[in-house]
Amino acid sequence: MTIRRLALAASSLLGLGALALGLPGTSASAASGSALVGTFKLAPGACAGYTVSGTYFRMIFPNGSVQNGKFFENPDSLCSNKTYTLALPGVDGGLVTGKYEPNPKPAFNAQGGARADEIVQPQSFTAIDFSIATNAKDPQSGKSVPTPQIVDTHGKLSGQIEAWSAAWNKEYFNQGSPKPGGGHPGLTLPLSGTYNATTHAFLLTWTSQVVGGPFNGFTGYWHLTGTFVPAKGLH
Repeated sequence: MTIRRLALAASSLLGLGALALGLPGTSASAASGSALVGTFKLAPGACAGYTVSGTYFRMIFPNGSVQNGKFFENPDSLCSNKTYTLALPGVDGGLVTGKYEPNPKPAFNAQGGARADEIVQPQSFTAIDFSIATNAKDPQSGKSVPTPQIVDTHGKLSGQIEAWSAAWNKEYFNQGSPKPGGGHPGLTLPLSGTYNATTHAFLLTWTSQVVGGPFNGFTGYWHLTGTFVPAKGLH
């Protein structure tokens, strides 16, 4: 076999290996999942005793983890377990993929409370309202970020939510995964979840460590549930 034929054979084998593994940038990776473009309608957070359901947020202390239970208590929480802050759907009903749901102008009221209400309704966090928005330019880092993208692969969800930004007390905290630029600092973990293609029920979770600002080193844990509604024309 000539050197040229050996090279071609090796190239073909590497290509087949990449397809089998589903490596990034391969056609197998692109074809392995379907982008869910539309609105992830959020189920309202709810508490029944110490049982919490629906959509909610928790904040992990520095050096803590989801497993060890070192969570910050929000005195304004409606739950018996004050480490849960419940979320209620905003005017859009929830998270929209393929587009931004930006902060209003102004983003804060006179008391420093966040005014964004498209994804979720502003909720009190230590006596000051916080809320969520997705912007073309992350307001904390100043970096351009893509619109949220969620991919369904045989009932398993993945994707990126770099633009997810919390606003509170006239401060911004990127709470996306990955962070703007693609990193996963500290306890920041990739978005994951489940999706039922028949009922359209979904669960999305991720963690995102705060970098900079008054909560530097804390980590947000996000738990979103509800029903996905495809964009018009994509049914």
